[in-house]
Amino acid sequence: MKTTRRAAILSAAASPLLAAGGKVGTENVYTRMGVKPVINGMGTVTMLGGSIMPPEVVAAMEEAGRHFIPLADLQKKAGEHLAKILNVPAAMVTGGAASGITIATVACVARGDQKKLQQLPDTTGMPFEVIQQKTHRSGYEHQMTLVGAKIVTVETRAELEKAISEKTAMLFFLNKADSEGQIKRAEWVEVGKKFNVPTFTDAAADVPPKERLWQYVKEGFDLVAFSGGKGLMGPQSAGLLLGRADLVEAAYPGMSPAGGIGRGMKVSKEEIVGVVAAVERFLKMDHDAESKRLSRKIQEMMALLKNVDGLKMTEETPEVANHVPHLALEWSEGSGRPGVGAVMKQLRENDPPIYVLGGRRGKLSVSVWLMRGDEHKLVARRLSEILRSA
Repeated sequence: MKTTRRAAILSAAASPLLAAGGKVGTENVYTRMGVKPVINGMGTVTMLGGSIMPPEVVAAMEEAGRHFIPLADLQKKAGEHLAKILNVPAAMVTGGAASGITIATVACVARGDQKKLQQLPDTTGMPFEVIQQKTHRSGYEHQMTLVGAKIVTVETRAELEKAISEKTAMLFFLNKADSEGQIKRAEWVEVGKKFNVPTFTDAAADVPPKERLWQYVKEGFDLVAFSGGKGLMGPQSAGLLLGRADLVEAAYPGMSPAGGIGRGMKVSKEEIVGVVAAVERFLKMDHDAESKRLSRKIQEMMALLKNVDGLKMTEETPEVANHVPHLALEWSEGSGRPGVGAVMKQLRENDPPIYVLGGRRGKLSVSVWLMRGDEHKLVARRLSEILRSA
């Protein structure tokens, strides 16, 4: 690849969306297909493409694309390297957090038995029930049922212990819903250990802070899944599965290049290398400095919004999932002032479109994490126009 072309690829990962005047910039691969780039005020959400890979991740993937390698060998070596730098028993790169749920289920149902793996989704002769709390139902259940698993829901510890039997394969925990269920993380793990049933937690968007990459394993969860394309800023269709060595080993046959149920759980050589580069970068980052940078952007937005009467502005950081500073806005919807939904609609009709979060209890939440250049200022000015015009 010529130097000038490679430089263009690397700079594209960090280039701002806006050109002079606040309009969408020059033609790009998206606009040529009729897709309009947007300003991301939602955070690392799949619907907007997760995150934007930094130059060192793009460079690693570009280099990986120049060679052929035995994919299974790369998967194992990458997993060993990740386990070492994260100080966990075992690790592997997956096809994303949702793929991690599926192959974790495969591992807990078939336990690496080749005959049973080829039998799936027929689970005859295997444990096939996955227990989760009612408040942890999230729409990700299909990632387990496609293996042939049956979902069993509970609400209390007594119900959980009663539901466990020889048919139980795994206890599923949705980490971002920890505050909503009656059974918290520590107790969930405790019950799993008591009955010798593997525990799994979906922590897809739960970094930063970096310590969470090993925290849940050290708390006792047997398997933990993270997205590679959210806070880690790696490839969007890749992720991590961390935890117990025997279960991680049993998960490998549940994905490509193995055949059977996981053939579609494909991770390319470029994505594997990209995830490794993303994790290495993430561990070296000064996350305190990054948090302060985001707080400064929020203060700049507040300064531009101070002329809106009756607008309450606060800086908030979610406990889990996109654990970075956000701008939270609240206002009275009387006297013709639009509600949160109407404001979100007007923002999306902007040029460029602006996507933000409709928070609970009538709050509008704006993530500045993935805004580049002066995009946060444009968002603040547009919000001011909408709210003042009413």
